[in-house]
Amino acid sequence: MNNLIIFSTFSLLVSLSHAIEFDFCVGDLSLPRGPQGYACKDPASITTDDFVYTGFRGERTTTNIFKNNVTLAFADAFPALNGLGISMARLDFGVGGVIPIHSHRTSEVIILTKGSIIAGFIDTTNTAYYRRLKVGDVMIFPQSMLHFQVNVGKTPATAFVSLNGANPAIQLTTTAIFASNLPADIVDQITLLSNEEVMRLKRIFGTA
Repeated sequence: MNNLIIFSTFSLLVSLSHAIEFDFCVGDLSLPRGPQGYACKDPASITTDDFVYTGFRGERTTTNIFKNNVTLAFADAFPALNGLGISMARLDFGVGGVIPIHSHRTSEVIILTKGSIIAGFIDTTNTAYYRRLKVGDVMIFPQSMLHFQVNVGKTPATAFVSLNGANPAIQLTTTAIFASNLPADIVDQITLLSNEEVMRLKRIFGTA
């Protein structure tokens, strides 16, 4: 028992010493990404530019089917986030634009910087929590909850989100069902939609 305690304590100390060995770990995108993220870039080649992301600059077009534009600042686009457990995204909405219902494996915080949107999530008891947000408002979407945003104003809208994961993943429910290779007859059964409606949606996403 004593040996087990000593071994566990030693393992913990080794783990902690490894964790604080580096101040940061800018991801080296030239190497494969593992379960814990990217390998660290050579510190000798790191500059201030590695810690600055400029991808949120400028205007965005919102001409897709959802009238939105999503700019991701995940670890593969902003390698300085590697290992830090955080990421960001910019959401642009045309008039009537939406971020359709979706989920992440992380929690998300949104702040509205332009326009007016309705944002919300649905919990596992099928209770919907939603609110019309004004500029400067912040809302939280808990981990894995289905959530959405809809531009309800008469002008374009912009919001920024932060997520507590460097690669939180995104699964859009609509495209997961209708843009996948799932056969239409199965989609009919699991959605209770008519075959005509399922085929219409699959044609929109090019899978029919």
